[in-house]
Amino acid sequence: MTLRECETACKANCTCTGYANLDIRNGGSGCLLWLDELLDTREYDADQDVYIRVAASELKGLVDSLFDLNKKKRIRILELLILTSLAVTLLFGAAYACRKLKKRPHKKRRGKWYGQDEKDTSLQMEQLDDLQCLSLYDIARATDNFSDSNKIGEGGFGPVYKGVLEDGREIAVKRLSETSQQGLDEFKNEVICIAKLQHRNLVKLLGYCVHQNELILIYEYMTNKSLDWFLFDETRSLMLNWPQRFNIIHGIARGILYLHQDSRLQIIHRDLKAGNILLDGDMNPKISDFGLARMFVGHDTTAKTKKVVGTYGYISPEYAVHGRFSIKSDVFSFGVLVLEIICGKKNKEFNQGDHNDNLLGHAWRLFKRGRSIELMSVSLQASHVVSEVLRCIHVALLCVQHHAEDRPTMLSVVLMLVSEGPLPEPKQPAFFTEESCHKLEALTSVCEGTITLLYPR
Repeated sequence: MTLRECETACKANCTCTGYANLDIRNGGSGCLLWLDELLDTREYDADQDVYIRVAASELKGLVDSLFDLNKKKRIRILELLILTSLAVTLLFGAAYACRKLKKRPHKKRRGKWYGQDEKDTSLQMEQLDDLQCLSLYDIARATDNFSDSNKIGEGGFGPVYKGVLEDGREIAVKRLSETSQQGLDEFKNEVICIAKLQHRNLVKLLGYCVHQNELILIYEYMTNKSLDWFLFDETRSLMLNWPQRFNIIHGIARGILYLHQDSRLQIIHRDLKAGNILLDGDMNPKISDFGLARMFVGHDTTAKTKKVVGTYGYISPEYAVHGRFSIKSDVFSFGVLVLEIICGKKNKEFNQGDHNDNLLGHAWRLFKRGRSIELMSVSLQASHVVSEVLRCIHVALLCVQHHAEDRPTMLSVVLMLVSEGPLPEPKQPAFFTEESCHKLEALTSVCEGTITLLYPR
Protein backbone atom coordinates (compact mmCIF):
# COMPACT_ATOMS: atom_id res chain seq x y z
CA MET A 1 0.00 0.00 0.00
CA THR A 2 1.11 3.53 -0.64
CA LEU A 3 1.10 6.15 2.11
CA ARG A 4 -2.05 7.72 0.66
CA GLU A 5 -3.83 4.35 0.64
CA CYS A 6 -2.67 3.85 4.22
CA GLU A 7 -4.17 7.26 5.15
CA THR A 8 -7.45 6.27 3.55
CA ALA A 9 -7.50 2.97 5.48
CA CYS A 10 -6.88 4.82 8.75
CA LYS A 11 -9.62 7.35 8.11
CA ALA A 12 -12.04 4.55 7.29
CA ASN A 13 -11.48 2.96 10.73
CA CYS A 14 -12.93 4.94 13.63
CA THR A 15 -10.50 3.34 16.12
CA CYS A 16 -7.38 4.25 14.11
CA THR A 17 -5.20 6.78 15.97
CA GLY A 18 -2.16 6.89 13.70
CA TYR A 19 -0.40 5.45 10.68
CA ALA A 20 3.03 5.25 9.06
CA ASN A 21 4.96 3.47 6.32
CA LEU A 22 5.82 -0.13 7.26
CA ASP A 23 9.01 -0.12 5.18
CA ILE A 24 10.82 3.24 4.75
CA ARG A 25 13.36 1.97 2.23
CA ASN A 26 13.17 3.26 -1.37
CA GLY A 27 10.66 5.96 -0.62
CA GLY A 28 8.45 3.95 1.73
CA SER A 29 5.79 1.27 1.26
CA GLY A 30 3.37 -0.82 3.25
CA CYS A 31 0.98 0.32 5.96
CA LEU A 32 1.33 0.26 9.74
CA LEU A 33 -1.78 1.25 11.74
CA TRP A 34 -2.21 2.04 15.42
CA LEU A 35 -5.60 1.33 16.97
CA ASP A 36 -6.58 3.10 20.21
CA GLU A 37 -3.45 3.83 22.31
CA LEU A 38 -0.08 4.46 20.63
CA LEU A 39 1.81 1.46 22.03
CA ASP A 40 4.74 -0.65 20.79
CA THR A 41 6.63 2.23 19.18
CA ARG A 42 10.40 2.14 18.70
CA GLU A 43 13.25 4.51 17.95
CA TYR A 44 15.29 3.97 14.79
CA ASP A 45 18.38 5.74 13.47
CA ALA A 46 16.61 6.37 10.16
CA ASP A 47 14.00 9.15 9.92
CA GLN A 48 10.37 8.12 9.57
CA ASP A 49 7.17 10.16 9.74
CA VAL A 50 4.27 9.04 11.95
CA TYR A 51 0.87 10.61 11.23
CA ILE A 52 -1.33 11.07 14.32
CA ARG A 53 -5.10 11.40 14.02
CA VAL A 54 -6.61 14.33 15.98
CA ALA A 55 -10.19 15.62 15.95
CA ALA A 56 -10.58 18.71 13.77
CA SER A 57 -12.64 20.41 16.48
CA GLU A 58 -9.77 20.10 18.93
CA LEU A 59 -7.30 21.64 16.50
CA LYS A 60 -9.68 24.45 15.60
CA GLY A 61 -10.36 25.32 19.23
CA LEU A 62 -6.67 25.33 20.07
CA VAL A 63 -5.78 27.57 17.11
CA ASP A 64 -8.57 30.04 17.86
CA SER A 65 -7.60 30.36 21.48
CA LEU A 66 -3.92 30.89 20.65
CA PHE A 67 -4.66 33.64 18.15
CA ASP A 68 -6.94 35.40 20.65
CA LEU A 69 -4.18 35.69 23.23
CA ASN A 70 -1.20 37.95 23.00
CA LYS A 71 2.24 36.68 22.16
CA LYS A 72 3.33 36.33 25.79
CA LYS A 73 0.32 34.27 26.75
CA ARG A 74 0.74 32.06 23.69
CA ILE A 75 4.31 31.29 24.72
CA ARG A 76 3.17 30.41 28.26
CA ILE A 77 0.46 28.14 26.95
CA LEU A 78 2.89 26.39 24.66
CA GLU A 79 5.33 25.90 27.53
CA LEU A 80 2.53 24.56 29.70
CA LEU A 81 1.39 22.17 26.98
CA ILE A 82 4.91 20.88 26.47
CA LEU A 83 5.51 20.35 30.18
CA THR A 84 2.13 18.68 30.62
CA SER A 85 2.76 16.38 27.67
CA LEU A 86 6.14 15.39 29.03
CA ALA A 87 4.69 14.70 32.48
CA VAL A 88 1.84 12.61 31.07
CA THR A 89 4.28 10.70 28.86
CA LEU A 90 6.58 9.97 31.78
CA LEU A 91 3.69 8.84 33.99
CA PHE A 92 2.29 6.65 31.23
CA GLY A 93 5.71 5.13 30.56
CA ALA A 94 6.26 4.40 34.26
CA ALA A 95 2.82 2.79 34.59
CA TYR A 96 3.38 0.71 31.48
CA ALA A 97 6.79 -0.44 32.71
CA CYS A 98 5.39 -1.43 36.11
CA ARG A 99 2.61 -3.38 34.44
CA LYS A 100 5.07 -5.28 32.25
CA LEU A 101 7.36 -6.04 35.18
CA LYS A 102 4.48 -7.73 36.98
CA LYS A 103 3.97 -9.98 33.96
CA ARG A 104 7.41 -11.60 34.13
CA PRO A 105 9.46 -9.65 31.58
CA HIS A 106 12.48 -11.14 29.88
CA LYS A 107 15.35 -9.33 28.31
CA LYS A 108 18.80 -10.03 27.02
CA ARG A 109 21.71 -8.43 28.92
CA ARG A 110 25.47 -9.00 28.83
CA GLY A 111 25.28 -12.29 26.98
CA LYS A 112 22.77 -13.89 29.39
CA TRP A 113 19.02 -14.26 29.54
CA TYR A 114 17.48 -12.64 32.58
CA GLY A 115 13.93 -12.48 33.78
CA GLN A 116 11.69 -12.49 36.79
CA ASP A 117 8.86 -14.77 37.73
CA GLU A 118 5.73 -13.81 39.69
CA LYS A 119 7.69 -13.99 42.98
CA ASP A 120 10.47 -11.71 41.69
CA THR A 121 12.92 -14.61 41.82
CA SER A 122 15.94 -13.98 39.62
CA LEU A 123 16.25 -16.35 36.67
CA GLN A 124 19.30 -16.73 34.51
CA MET A 125 20.41 -18.89 31.61
CA GLU A 126 23.60 -18.82 29.58
CA GLN A 127 23.24 -17.58 26.03
CA LEU A 128 23.71 -20.25 23.37
CA ASP A 129 25.99 -18.92 20.64
CA ASP A 130 25.19 -21.71 18.18
CA LEU A 131 21.51 -20.71 18.00
CA GLN A 132 20.12 -17.83 16.01
CA CYS A 133 18.26 -15.16 17.99
CA LEU A 134 15.45 -13.82 15.81
CA SER A 135 13.54 -10.60 16.40
CA LEU A 136 9.84 -10.65 17.10
CA TYR A 137 9.35 -8.52 13.98
CA ASP A 138 11.03 -11.16 11.76
CA ILE A 139 8.93 -13.97 13.26
CA ALA A 140 5.69 -11.99 12.96
CA ARG A 141 6.48 -11.26 9.32
CA ALA A 142 7.29 -14.93 8.65
CA THR A 143 3.96 -16.10 10.14
CA ASP A 144 1.85 -13.25 8.72
CA ASN A 145 1.55 -11.76 12.21
CA PHE A 146 0.69 -15.17 13.76
CA SER A 147 -2.27 -15.59 11.44
CA ASP A 148 -4.81 -18.30 12.28
CA SER A 149 -4.47 -19.55 8.71
CA ASN A 150 -0.84 -20.45 9.50
CA LYS A 151 -1.65 -22.20 12.76
CA ILE A 152 -0.77 -25.90 12.49
CA GLY A 153 -1.42 -27.08 16.05
CA GLU A 154 -1.38 -26.31 19.73
CA GLY A 155 0.23 -27.96 22.73
CA GLY A 156 0.85 -27.45 26.41
CA PHE A 157 3.39 -24.70 25.70
CA GLY A 158 1.17 -22.84 23.26
CA PRO A 159 0.13 -22.59 19.60
CA VAL A 160 2.41 -23.63 16.74
CA TYR A 161 2.52 -21.71 13.45
CA LYS A 162 4.04 -22.38 10.06
CA GLY A 163 6.25 -19.61 8.75
CA VAL A 164 8.64 -18.75 5.94
CA LEU A 165 11.82 -16.75 6.61
CA GLU A 166 13.24 -14.19 4.18
CA ASP A 167 15.76 -16.74 2.92
CA GLY A 168 12.90 -19.10 1.96
CA ARG A 169 13.30 -21.60 4.80
CA GLU A 170 10.07 -23.07 6.15
CA ILE A 171 9.87 -23.02 9.94
CA ALA A 172 7.57 -24.11 12.75
CA VAL A 173 7.10 -21.41 15.40
CA LYS A 174 6.06 -22.45 18.90
CA ARG A 175 4.78 -19.46 20.89
CA LEU A 176 4.15 -19.42 24.65
CA SER A 177 0.45 -19.00 25.35
CA GLU A 178 -0.81 -16.60 28.04
CA THR A 179 -2.93 -19.44 29.48
CA SER A 180 -0.16 -22.05 29.39
CA GLN A 181 0.82 -23.90 32.55
CA GLN A 182 4.37 -23.89 31.20
CA GLY A 183 6.74 -20.95 31.08
CA LEU A 184 10.36 -19.89 31.30
CA ASP A 185 11.56 -23.12 32.94
CA GLU A 186 10.19 -25.31 30.15
CA PHE A 187 11.44 -22.82 27.56
CA LYS A 188 14.99 -22.88 28.93
CA ASN A 189 14.86 -26.65 29.35
CA GLU A 190 13.88 -27.24 25.73
CA VAL A 191 16.42 -24.79 24.33
CA ILE A 192 19.31 -26.22 26.37
CA CYS A 193 18.37 -29.82 25.59
CA ILE A 194 17.85 -29.53 21.85
CA ALA A 195 20.60 -27.00 21.14
CA LYS A 196 23.25 -29.44 22.31
CA LEU A 197 21.78 -32.43 20.48
CA GLN A 198 22.34 -33.38 16.85
CA HIS A 199 20.70 -36.53 15.49
CA ARG A 200 18.71 -37.36 12.37
CA ASN A 201 15.82 -38.60 14.50
CA LEU A 202 15.58 -35.50 16.70
CA VAL A 203 13.82 -32.34 15.59
CA LYS A 204 16.24 -29.49 14.90
CA LEU A 205 15.94 -26.21 16.79
CA LEU A 206 16.85 -23.31 14.50
CA GLY A 207 16.53 -20.39 16.90
CA TYR A 208 14.58 -18.59 19.57
CA CYS A 209 13.09 -15.22 20.46
CA VAL A 210 12.90 -13.56 23.88
CA HIS A 211 11.02 -10.25 23.75
CA GLN A 212 9.43 -8.95 26.95
CA ASN A 213 6.72 -11.54 27.72
CA GLU A 214 7.13 -13.33 24.40
CA LEU A 215 8.95 -16.69 24.52
CA ILE A 216 9.20 -18.29 21.08
CA LEU A 217 11.00 -21.37 19.74
CA ILE A 218 11.77 -21.83 16.04
CA TYR A 219 12.11 -25.35 14.59
CA GLU A 220 12.58 -26.89 11.21
CA TYR A 221 9.19 -27.43 9.59
CA MET A 222 7.97 -31.03 9.29
CA THR A 223 5.92 -31.49 6.13
CA ASN A 224 3.93 -34.49 7.36
CA LYS A 225 3.06 -33.13 10.79
CA SER A 226 3.00 -35.69 13.63
CA LEU A 227 2.69 -39.46 13.77
CA ASP A 228 -0.70 -39.45 15.50
CA TRP A 229 -2.12 -37.28 12.70
CA PHE A 230 -1.70 -40.33 10.44
CA LEU A 231 -1.89 -43.20 12.90
CA PHE A 232 -5.26 -42.62 14.55
CA ASP A 233 -7.22 -41.46 11.52
CA GLU A 234 -9.06 -44.13 9.57
CA THR A 235 -8.32 -42.54 6.20
CA ARG A 236 -4.79 -41.23 6.69
CA SER A 237 -3.65 -44.43 8.41
CA LEU A 238 -4.00 -46.20 5.07
CA MET A 239 -1.07 -44.10 3.84
CA LEU A 240 1.25 -45.76 6.38
CA ASN A 241 2.25 -49.19 5.09
CA TRP A 242 4.29 -51.66 7.11
CA PRO A 243 7.75 -50.73 5.73
CA GLN A 244 7.09 -47.12 6.70
CA ARG A 245 5.88 -48.07 10.19
CA PHE A 246 8.84 -50.40 10.66
CA ASN A 247 11.19 -47.58 9.65
CA ILE A 248 9.43 -45.21 12.09
CA ILE A 249 9.86 -47.73 14.95
CA HIS A 250 13.57 -48.07 14.16
CA GLY A 251 14.04 -44.31 13.90
CA ILE A 252 12.34 -43.62 17.24
CA ALA A 253 14.43 -46.33 18.91
CA ARG A 254 17.67 -44.85 17.52
CA GLY A 255 16.66 -41.36 18.63
CA ILE A 256 15.93 -42.50 22.20
CA LEU A 257 19.19 -44.48 22.30
CA TYR A 258 21.04 -41.31 21.33
CA LEU A 259 19.34 -39.40 24.16
CA HIS A 260 20.06 -42.10 26.75
CA GLN A 261 23.59 -43.08 25.81
CA ASP A 262 25.29 -41.38 22.86
CA SER A 263 24.64 -37.66 23.34
CA ARG A 264 26.79 -35.23 25.28
CA LEU A 265 23.96 -34.93 27.80
CA GLN A 266 22.15 -38.01 29.07
CA ILE A 267 18.49 -37.09 28.70
CA ILE A 268 15.22 -38.67 29.80
CA HIS A 269 12.43 -37.32 27.60
CA ARG A 270 9.47 -38.10 29.94
CA ASP A 271 6.80 -37.36 27.31
CA LEU A 272 7.29 -39.80 24.46
CA LYS A 273 4.05 -40.29 22.56
CA ALA A 274 2.70 -40.33 19.01
CA GLY A 275 1.92 -36.60 19.13
CA ASN A 276 5.56 -35.79 19.86
CA ILE A 277 6.93 -37.80 16.93
CA LEU A 278 7.12 -35.55 13.87
CA LEU A 279 7.49 -36.82 10.31
CA ASP A 280 9.54 -35.18 7.57
CA GLY A 281 8.85 -35.30 3.83
CA ASP A 282 10.24 -38.86 3.59
CA MET A 283 8.22 -40.05 6.63
CA ASN A 284 11.34 -40.25 8.79
CA PRO A 285 10.51 -39.80 12.50
CA LYS A 286 11.93 -36.99 14.61
CA ILE A 287 11.41 -36.79 18.37
CA SER A 288 10.22 -33.36 19.51
CA ASP A 289 9.04 -31.40 22.56
CA PHE A 290 11.76 -31.49 25.21
CA GLY A 291 10.04 -29.11 27.62
CA LEU A 292 9.60 -31.88 30.22
CA ALA A 293 12.95 -33.60 29.62
CA ARG A 294 15.53 -34.04 32.38
CA MET A 295 19.30 -34.05 31.94
CA PHE A 296 21.71 -36.20 33.94
CA VAL A 297 25.45 -36.17 34.45
CA GLY A 298 27.34 -39.35 35.29
CA HIS A 299 25.83 -42.77 35.92
CA ASP A 300 23.04 -41.78 38.30
CA THR A 301 20.06 -41.66 35.94
CA THR A 302 17.22 -42.14 38.44
CA ALA A 303 15.31 -39.30 40.03
CA LYS A 304 12.12 -38.66 41.98
CA THR A 305 9.60 -35.86 41.72
CA LYS A 306 6.41 -34.84 43.50
CA LYS A 307 4.93 -33.43 40.30
CA VAL A 308 4.24 -36.13 37.74
CA VAL A 309 4.19 -34.76 34.21
CA GLY A 310 3.60 -36.54 30.96
CA THR A 311 0.62 -38.01 29.14
CA TYR A 312 -1.65 -40.61 30.72
CA GLY A 313 -1.41 -43.88 28.82
CA TYR A 314 2.34 -43.54 28.17
CA ILE A 315 3.82 -42.99 31.64
CA SER A 316 5.32 -45.95 33.51
CA PRO A 317 3.76 -47.31 36.75
CA GLU A 318 6.69 -46.40 39.02
CA TYR A 319 6.51 -42.84 37.74
CA ALA A 320 2.72 -42.55 38.01
CA VAL A 321 2.56 -43.95 41.57
CA HIS A 322 5.85 -43.00 43.22
CA GLY A 323 7.18 -40.20 41.01
CA ARG A 324 10.34 -42.18 40.20
CA PHE A 325 11.61 -41.87 36.65
CA SER A 326 14.66 -43.17 34.82
CA ILE A 327 15.70 -44.20 31.33
CA LYS A 328 13.39 -47.21 31.82
CA SER A 329 10.45 -44.75 31.95
CA ASP A 330 11.19 -43.80 28.34
CA VAL A 331 11.55 -47.50 27.47
CA PHE A 332 8.01 -48.09 28.78
CA SER A 333 6.64 -45.20 26.70
CA PHE A 334 8.44 -46.56 23.63
CA GLY A 335 6.82 -49.98 24.13
CA VAL A 336 3.35 -48.40 24.26
CA LEU A 337 4.18 -46.38 21.15
CA VAL A 338 5.27 -49.49 19.20
CA LEU A 339 2.03 -51.32 20.01
CA GLU A 340 0.03 -48.26 18.88
CA ILE A 341 1.98 -48.09 15.62
CA ILE A 342 1.24 -51.76 14.90
CA CYS A 343 -2.40 -51.69 16.03
CA GLY A 344 -3.30 -48.19 14.86
CA LYS A 345 -5.26 -47.47 18.05
CA LYS A 346 -4.55 -45.42 21.18
CA ASN A 347 -3.67 -47.33 24.32
CA LYS A 348 -5.90 -45.33 26.66
CA GLU A 349 -8.87 -45.42 24.27
CA PHE A 350 -8.56 -49.08 23.24
CA ASN A 351 -11.75 -51.14 23.55
CA GLN A 352 -11.99 -54.71 22.32
CA GLY A 353 -15.59 -55.24 23.42
CA ASP A 354 -15.43 -58.77 24.86
CA HIS A 355 -13.10 -57.82 27.77
CA ASN A 356 -11.86 -54.80 29.71
CA ASP A 357 -8.25 -55.08 28.61
CA ASN A 358 -6.46 -52.01 27.37
CA LEU A 359 -4.08 -52.23 24.41
CA LEU A 360 -1.25 -53.63 26.57
CA GLY A 361 -3.50 -56.27 28.11
CA HIS A 362 -4.96 -57.26 24.76
CA ALA A 363 -1.48 -57.61 23.24
CA TRP A 364 -0.40 -59.73 26.22
CA ARG A 365 -3.38 -62.12 25.94
CA LEU A 366 -2.81 -62.58 22.21
CA PHE A 367 0.90 -63.20 22.81
CA LYS A 368 0.23 -65.89 25.43
CA ARG A 369 -2.14 -67.62 23.00
CA GLY A 370 0.34 -67.42 20.11
CA ARG A 371 -1.93 -65.10 18.14
CA SER A 372 0.03 -61.84 18.28
CA ILE A 373 -0.41 -61.24 14.55
CA GLU A 374 -4.11 -60.47 15.22
CA LEU A 375 -3.03 -57.25 16.94
CA MET A 376 -1.89 -55.82 13.61
CA SER A 377 -4.09 -53.25 11.88
CA VAL A 378 -6.09 -54.67 8.96
CA SER A 379 -4.69 -51.90 6.76
CA LEU A 380 -1.29 -53.68 6.87
CA GLN A 381 -2.49 -57.01 5.48
CA ALA A 382 -1.05 -56.36 2.02
CA SER A 383 2.33 -54.95 3.07
CA HIS A 384 3.35 -56.61 6.34
CA VAL A 385 6.19 -59.04 7.00
CA VAL A 386 5.01 -61.54 9.62
CA SER A 387 8.40 -62.06 11.27
CA GLU A 388 9.00 -58.32 11.62
CA VAL A 389 5.54 -57.64 13.06
CA LEU A 390 5.82 -60.48 15.60
CA ARG A 391 9.30 -59.38 16.61
CA CYS A 392 8.20 -55.78 17.16
CA ILE A 393 5.25 -56.91 19.31
CA HIS A 394 7.56 -59.15 21.35
CA VAL A 395 10.06 -56.33 21.90
CA ALA A 396 7.24 -53.92 22.83
CA LEU A 397 5.96 -56.34 25.48
CA LEU A 398 9.47 -56.54 26.94
CA CYS A 399 9.47 -52.75 27.16
CA VAL A 400 6.13 -52.44 29.01
CA GLN A 401 6.83 -54.94 31.78
CA HIS A 402 5.64 -53.78 35.19
CA HIS A 403 9.00 -53.59 36.96
CA ALA A 404 11.59 -51.19 35.59
CA GLU A 405 14.48 -53.59 36.19
CA ASP A 406 12.82 -56.17 33.91
CA ARG A 407 12.73 -53.80 30.93
CA PRO A 408 15.63 -53.76 28.47
CA THR A 409 17.79 -50.73 27.76
CA MET A 410 17.34 -48.92 24.47
CA LEU A 411 20.63 -50.36 23.25
CA SER A 412 19.21 -53.85 23.75
CA VAL A 413 15.97 -52.79 22.08
CA VAL A 414 17.78 -51.55 18.95
CA LEU A 415 19.84 -54.73 18.76
CA MET A 416 16.76 -56.94 19.19
CA LEU A 417 14.92 -55.08 16.43
CA VAL A 418 17.70 -55.55 13.87
CA SER A 419 18.71 -59.12 14.82
CA GLU A 420 16.98 -62.44 14.23
CA GLY A 421 18.07 -64.28 17.38
CA PRO A 422 15.80 -65.62 20.14
CA LEU A 423 14.17 -63.10 22.49
CA PRO A 424 13.58 -63.45 26.26
CA GLU A 425 10.06 -64.16 27.47
CA PRO A 426 8.24 -61.01 28.63
CA LYS A 427 6.42 -60.81 31.95
CA GLN A 428 2.89 -59.47 32.37
CA PRO A 429 2.78 -55.79 31.43
CA ALA A 430 1.81 -52.92 33.70
CA PHE A 431 -1.74 -51.54 33.46
CA PHE A 432 -2.95 -54.93 32.27
CA THR A 433 -6.65 -53.95 32.16
CA GLU A 434 -8.52 -50.69 31.89
CA GLU A 435 -9.87 -51.25 35.41
CA SER A 436 -6.35 -51.53 36.81
CA CYS A 437 -5.48 -48.27 35.07
CA HIS A 438 -8.37 -46.46 36.74
CA LYS A 439 -7.56 -47.96 40.15
CA LEU A 440 -3.93 -46.96 39.83
CA GLU A 441 -4.91 -43.50 38.68
CA ALA A 442 -7.18 -43.14 41.74
CA LEU A 443 -4.36 -44.16 44.11
CA THR A 444 -1.97 -41.54 42.78
CA SER A 445 -1.89 -37.92 43.84
CA VAL A 446 -1.64 -36.82 40.21
CA CYS A 447 -4.34 -34.48 38.96
CA GLU A 448 -5.21 -33.79 35.36
CA GLY A 449 -3.71 -30.34 35.70
CA THR A 450 -0.20 -31.74 36.02
CA ILE A 451 -0.53 -34.07 33.05
CA THR A 452 0.29 -32.25 29.84
CA LEU A 453 -2.13 -33.12 27.06
CA LEU A 454 -0.57 -31.88 23.82
CA TYR A 455 -2.21 -31.66 20.43
CA PRO A 456 -0.56 -32.83 17.22
CA ARG A 457 1.41 -30.33 15.20
